[in-house]
Amino acid sequence: MIAPVSQYLSQDHRRLEDALRRATSSGDIIAPEPYMEFRGGLLRHIGMEEKILLPAAQAAQGGSPLRLAARLRLDHGALAALLVLTPTFAIVNAILHILERHNAIEEGPEGVYAQCEALAGFDANTIIARLQAAPPVSMNPYTDNATARESARQALKRAGYDLEFDPKG
Repeated sequence: MIAPVSQYLSQDHRRLEDALRRATSSGDIIAPEPYMEFRGGLLRHIGMEEKILLPAAQAAQGGSPLRLAARLRLDHGALAALLVLTPTFAIVNAILHILERHNAIEEGPEGVYAQCEALAGFDANTIIARLQAAPPVSMNPYTDNATARESARQALKRAGYDLEFDPKG
């Protein structure tokens, strides 16, 4: 049986994957509405993990963070930096590359979600209620200036990704 936190967050991954698939299904352009659904949803998902899940796991371990928390946070930073930029297929491919590895770390019987739920003192019912109540994230317009592009490159580098992208195409 899949535990509630794992189920909720894994289902959210599938919802986000579907929105991104719909955004890129034409092959010619990135559809704005499903991409905005993806962008807002991914930022909300990152927020749920950063503000609710990882702190709850750390508290359940007496103040020690999960072994993979730092890895997840680096990925979250890289993803958030890419979401600042106007989407291109190169940016979407970079996001997909990160999410493929990132989601594999979180899901499954040995994943971070299952590790959290196995911690003594981790109250899954309380956590699932907090995750479900997480509000949408307000989003700023895209920013494609040199600072935003360089910030994205540096976030990717810090997270260990050697991904080149041209934010303009």
